[in-house]
Amino acid sequence: MEEIKKLADRNTKLILVNSPHNPTGATISDAELDGLHEFTSSRGIQLVSDEVYHPIFHGESTKSSARLPHATVIHDFSKAFPLSGVRTGWMIEHDPKRRKDYWTARAYFSITNNTAGEFLAELAMRHRDAVLGRTQRVASDNLRQLGSFMSEHQEIIGWIPPRGGMTVFPWLVSGENSRTFCQAAAERGILLAPGDCFDAPPHFRLGFAAMTDKFPDALGRLGEFVKSWSNAGVTRV
Repeated sequence: MEEIKKLADRNTKLILVNSPHNPTGATISDAELDGLHEFTSSRGIQLVSDEVYHPIFHGESTKSSARLPHATVIHDFSKAFPLSGVRTGWMIEHDPKRRKDYWTARAYFSITNNTAGEFLAELAMRHRDAVLGRTQRVASDNLRQLGSFMSEHQEIIGWIPPRGGMTVFPWLVSGENSRTFCQAAAERGILLAPGDCFDAPPHFRLGFAAMTDKFPDALGRLGEFVKSWSNAGVTRV
């Protein structure tokens, strides 16, 4: 909070928060969000809360920012639900003028969504408890397996367990740029996002929302790759 307050000045128009966070899986507590809302409201700064991974949590859950009168919430079907193919999302905006501005801006770029996507989106929303419940179960089961994996390879890979979402942001303990590591993994069919995409070169993003029955195989392949990478470490140096 103190860092945000120092960064904000009279030219600041908007502050965007993402919780659960991509790629780290960090979350903002209700008290922290309340404090941020109070600060932005007093300064006339718009607070936008990206909640595409809400409500998938791995510990204490947090409330949606929709409860805050001056917060704008953006969400979609691509992550927590997860139905990225429907290409549909929504916004919660309390301010009527902003709602009108959003609608006007949208009209310049698209008129309608695809009918099939809207049908599937509505169906998913009506059955959201079942859909989100499945996402939570898969993510929780896979995260337990991932925790064991990280313990086994802690001399090579460091990590902070996520408090929400379906991504983690581990790092190479050696401190080297992970891009070569990720490129070599891709050659073995293992897709990881290199940390320099997030201005954190030693890190890499790993998603753990795949089907539970396939995840152990994926971790097994990753484990074999990590061992081979470690054995080749002297050569790389």
